[in-house]
Amino acid sequence: MLTERALIVVDVQNDFCEGGSLAVPGGAQVAAAIADHVRTHGADYAAILATVDWHEDPGSHWSTHPNYVDTWPRHCQVGTSGAEFHPAWAAEATQIDAIFRKGRRDAAYSGFEGATTDEGQDIGLGQWLRDSGITSVDIVGLATDHCVRATALDAAQEGFSPRVLLDLTAGVDTTTTAAALADMRNAGVELAGGGPC
Repeated sequence: MLTERALIVVDVQNDFCEGGSLAVPGGAQVAAAIADHVRTHGADYAAILATVDWHEDPGSHWSTHPNYVDTWPRHCQVGTSGAEFHPAWAAEATQIDAIFRKGRRDAAYSGFEGATTDEGQDIGLGQWLRDSGITSVDIVGLATDHCVRATALDAAQEGFSPRVLLDLTAGVDTTTTAAALADMRNAGVELAGGGPC
């Protein structure tokens, strides 16, 4: 069977990089490394996709007193610079085939909770991949222990043979990142590369 592989770039947005409201240590470095990966290997993929946090009013997901487990500082608000792609990655983002926006009215971690609009219809990531004949995915981006983890687990559950390129990810915390790596490994996600930045 022919393998058609897509690249999924998870949440490489200003608010998740240094200087943002919910910065991941090493986020800007990851943004630049992903841009280099797309320049070097973009032609190897059948599609390049991106997910973004896209919050308007996500309810209790935002908090002025966040616990950093279920509640977080205000981030990736639609219409703000924090929701935009990080500049180190933005130039290569012109190669994206579809952007999947998630969390408009609630918390959303997995790219599979997002949707893109095509001819006036919202299409979820899973449906888009199936409709495009994609059978496997490489996943990169931010953060390893949250949205990368959730996207990879859902990709495995939906049968897309996910591989996380760890050198092109960064985690919020070493403890939660280690737990996320174990979760992904146990779910059959392939972990490639030396480790999260």
